[in-house]
Amino acid sequence: MNILFIADIVGKPGRWAVSQLLPDLKKVHQIDFTIANVENAAGGFGLTKEIAKKIHSYGVDCLTSGNHIWDRKDIHPYLNEDQRILRPANYPPDAPGRGAGIFETKEGDKIGILNIQGRVYIKEIDCPFRVAKEEIKRLKEDAKIIIVDLHAEATSEKIALGWYLDGKASAILGSHTHVQTADESILPGGTAYITDAGMTGAHDSVIGINKEDALSRFLLQIPRRFTIAKKDIKFCGVLVKIDQETGKALSIERIKIDVPRPEEEGDDKERI
Repeated sequence: MNILFIADIVGKPGRWAVSQLLPDLKKVHQIDFTIANVENAAGGFGLTKEIAKKIHSYGVDCLTSGNHIWDRKDIHPYLNEDQRILRPANYPPDAPGRGAGIFETKEGDKIGILNIQGRVYIKEIDCPFRVAKEEIKRLKEDAKIIIVDLHAEATSEKIALGWYLDGKASAILGSHTHVQTADESILPGGTAYITDAGMTGAHDSVIGINKEDALSRFLLQIPRRFTIAKKDIKFCGVLVKIDQETGKALSIERIKIDVPRPEEEGDDKERI
C-alpha cells in the first residue's frame, strides 16, 4: 500500500500547492491513501470548517493536526462532526474530536491513524508514550497498517518515541517544526520513521511566516501580528510503501517539490 503524508500545510500558499500537485502525485505514485497535517492551514494558525472541506475536496483522506488546532474556536464543534479530522489523542478525553480512528481506502482496505503530541517545549498534556501505546493496541484490533503523526518540538522526544513504537506502528511521521529532516529510515522492527516531514507552503520565510515579522519579534521582543509569506512555495512530505500482509514498512521517501507561483489573476483553485 502506498501512503502519502503531506507535511504541515501553512496558509493559502500551502493549500494552493496541494490543490495543484496532489492529483498528479496520486496518479504517478499510485497513492492509496493521503494524510495531511492541517493545523496551520487557515492563515497560518488553526483550521476552519470551510478550509477543512476544501482540503478534503483536493483528495486528502485524513486531516491530522497538533497544538494549533484549537486556535480558531469555530472548529471545535466541527471536530465532533467530521470524523476525518484528528486532534492529538493525548488531550483530555472530553476535548472535542478524536485522536485516532480506522479509515478505509477506496478498495476497502483498513488503515489505523493516530495523532499524538509531544510534551517537551509544548503544553504538557497526557504522556504521549503511554497514550500512543494504548491507542495503537486498540487500532490493531481492526487494522494491520498503523500510521502515526507525531506532532512534537524536540527531536530527542520524537526519536525516543520512534524507538519506543518501533514494530508497533507501520510509520511514525514527525510534524510541527516545519523543517524537513534527512533522517528517513526503516527501523529494525519494520517501522518507517522521519523526525519531521517539513512544510508545505512558502519557504522564503521563517517557517512560513514573513521574515520581517519574525525578525521583529526576535529583535525587539515586542508582540507583532504574524503574516503568511508567499514566495518560494514548496510541497513537502513523505511517501511510504507498506506491506499489507504484515503491516511493516517497505520504504520511505522524502519529497520536496518546487511549485511555481501562480499569476494573481489566474484561474487557480486557490489564488495566492
